[in-house]
Amino acid sequence: MNLTLKVWRQKNASDTGRLVTYEAKNIIPDMSFLEMLDVVNEELMQKGEEPIAFDSDCREGICGTCSMVVNGTPHGGMKGTTVCQCHMRHFKDGDVIIIEPWRARAFPVLRDLVTDRSSFDRIIQAGGFVSVNTGGTPDGNAIPVPKTDADVAMDAAACIGCGACVAACKNASAMLFVAAKVSHLANLPQGRVERERRAIAMINQMDSEGFGNCTVTGSCEAVCPKEVSLDFIAQLNREYGKAILKNRMERKLAGGG
Repeated sequence: MNLTLKVWRQKNASDTGRLVTYEAKNIIPDMSFLEMLDVVNEELMQKGEEPIAFDSDCREGICGTCSMVVNGTPHGGMKGTTVCQCHMRHFKDGDVIIIEPWRARAFPVLRDLVTDRSSFDRIIQAGGFVSVNTGGTPDGNAIPVPKTDADVAMDAAACIGCGACVAACKNASAMLFVAAKVSHLANLPQGRVERERRAIAMINQMDSEGFGNCTVTGSCEAVCPKEVSLDFIAQLNREYGKAILKNRMERKLAGGG
């Protein structure tokens, strides 16, 4: 099939950028979206033109690197699917496809469809880990974890940090990402020791990175390729609220007002 692509082209972070039209010809329906872009890039390079820059790694829907907006929807609008796992059979011959990068102040465009998502890394560095010294590697069954807790933690851990939640949110909020990371550890015994510090540190870092506030529109959950639930945002709010109250009580008891 033959398609018309309108692709965001931007030379560097300081360039204004623009949509450029390309023809994708003789595309096989069983190709993935990124394979289609590879075909287009091969033709561009044969003509001596600059290929379209985009990120990809696993191409198996598990790393979240393939961050792009397709026809206005992060990852292309296929439920529970990253754009690298979206196949061309979901499009029709003659379709016009608009391809853009994530749009968020905290995710500056570096080139074409490539954005800088290191702000997520800094949020993780602020508290998305367990720093308690546990000595040697413990036996897997040494710390009993109720199945209900393990299941909830696993659901939160499914987040791959792609940033689709930010790209879909009208406020460019990172709450679903932060909520997944905080909830993952807060539901496990190993992570509960630092739960208050973690919630405050990660939310403070999120705010300092320039992400917007959450108004619970649900757009983040709708585009999440791992279908991470909004319930984790509710848990994050509880974790943060308890942490703030605990800090205030400790300061009051210590005479700090």
